[in-house]
Amino acid sequence: MKFQAIYVPIGVGTYEMMTAHEQFNNSIELLKSIDEDIVVPDDILLTVDAVAEFIKDKNPNLVILQNITFANAAYASEILRHFDCPILLWTLREPVIDGTRLRSNSLTGAYSAANAICAFRGEGKFEHVFGAPSEEKVKKALAATIAAAKVKVELTGLKMSAIGHTPQGFGFGRALDAELMSRFGVTLEAIEARELINKAMKYTDEECKEYLEDAKRQVVGLSNMPEQNIKDFARLYKAYKTYVEDNHIGAISSRCWPDFFTEFGTPVCMVLSLLNAINIPASCEADVYGALSMFIGTAFTGESTFFGDPVSMDEEESSITFWHCGMAACNLARCDTGATVGVHPNRKIGPVMDFGCKSSDEATIFRVGRTAEGKFRFFIADGEVMDKPKQFNGASIVVKTNESAEKIVKETIKHGWEPHYVVIYKNIADELEKLGNMLDIEVVRF
Repeated sequence: MKFQAIYVPIGVGTYEMMTAHEQFNNSIELLKSIDEDIVVPDDILLTVDAVAEFIKDKNPNLVILQNITFANAAYASEILRHFDCPILLWTLREPVIDGTRLRSNSLTGAYSAANAICAFRGEGKFEHVFGAPSEEKVKKALAATIAAAKVKVELTGLKMSAIGHTPQGFGFGRALDAELMSRFGVTLEAIEARELINKAMKYTDEECKEYLEDAKRQVVGLSNMPEQNIKDFARLYKAYKTYVEDNHIGAISSRCWPDFFTEFGTPVCMVLSLLNAINIPASCEADVYGALSMFIGTAFTGESTFFGDPVSMDEEESSITFWHCGMAACNLARCDTGATVGVHPNRKIGPVMDFGCKSSDEATIFRVGRTAEGKFRFFIADGEVMDKPKQFNGASIVVKTNESAEKIVKETIKHGWEPHYVVIYKNIADELEKLGNMLDIEVVRF
C-alpha cells in the first residue's frame, strides 16, 4: 500500500495575504524536506469549496491541516466527512505583534478545527503542533508524525507467523489473529514448530552448505561446536529462512524450548539471531507481541532490535540489563568481540549467541503490552546503551535510562507489564507515542 500524506493549508482572504503566502511557501519547503512525496495544493485553500476540490481525488494516510489564517470549523468538517485517517493540526505562531492588525489568527482557527475534530472523533483523537516552519521543534514533531503514519500503514501490510505455542506460564505472548487484524491491521498465521523441524531433518548437507557459509561469515567460533550441532543448525536455518521467504513473512515468534533441545537436539536461538540481523524480526518463547514490538522498532529505524528479559537493575547508574539465552541479532555484537558463539546457559547445547551488545548514545525501550483487562498498551522509555561487556552467559545489553531505572522497574512490576522488552538503537519515543495515539492505544511513557 503506497503511503500518501496531504497538506491542507486553510484560511480566509480577509487576513494579510503577503504574510500568509510566506508562511505557505515556508511550510511546503519544510514538509518537502521531510518527505518529498507529500501532496500539496498550488495555493492556500481560502474557501470550503477549494478544500473540497483539492481533496476530492485523494486517499490519504495522513492529513496535515494547517491554519494559515483563521478559518471556521466548516473547513475541518469537510475533511472529516471524507477521511478517517490520522490528522495533524498545525497551528502557526502569530508572525508579528506590533500593536496593529492581527495578521493570521491561526490559533483561534486551530480551536475551531480542534472542536470539529473532537465532535467527529472524540477528544484528543489527533496530533497537534504549534509554531513557525523555521522552528526545530515543529520540524521534529512533523517528522515524527509522518514517520508514525508510515509505520501504521506498514503494519497493515505485515504478515506475521507464530511458529509453535507459547510454553506454559508464558501466555502473555499469545495472540489472537482477529485482535491483531482489528487493532493493527496485521495478518497472523500459525504453524507447529515440528513442521519446520521435520523439514530441516530431510535436508542434505549439500543443500544446507550456503546457509552454513552465510552463518560463518557473521559469527565467531561456530567451528568450536560439535559437528552434528553445526550441521543441524544449518538445516534449521534453511528451513526457517525458506519458510519466511516462500510465505512472505515479515516477522516471526518462535517456540524454542523444550522442543528444539529434546526433539531436534540443537537450539533455534542462532537461527533467530541471523533472521534478526537481516531485519526479519524474530522473538523466542513464541512471544507474538514481542515480535510485533521488534517489527515496529525496525520499521522506524531500518535496524535490528534487541529482545530480552529485564534481569538486573543498578539504582546508582540508573541502568537496566536486558538478557536472553542467545538469539540476539549478530550485528548488535560489540566490535571488540564480534558475534561469539557459545552454548545455551541452561541446556549446555549450542550454537547460541554469547556476547555483549555494542553501545549507543540513543536507545528506546519498547513493548506492545496488554492490561489485565486485555486492552493494548505501549511501554516507552528512552536512554542510551552503555559500553558494557557481556553480563551473563547468553546475550546482554545494558540501558541507562533517562527516567529513574528504579522507578521504571517498580512501576512496571506494580502494573503487571510483561517480562519481555525490545531495545531499539535510536530515540524514537515521540514517534512511538504518536503511533500509539493513531492506533488508539494507551501510551505509558517514562
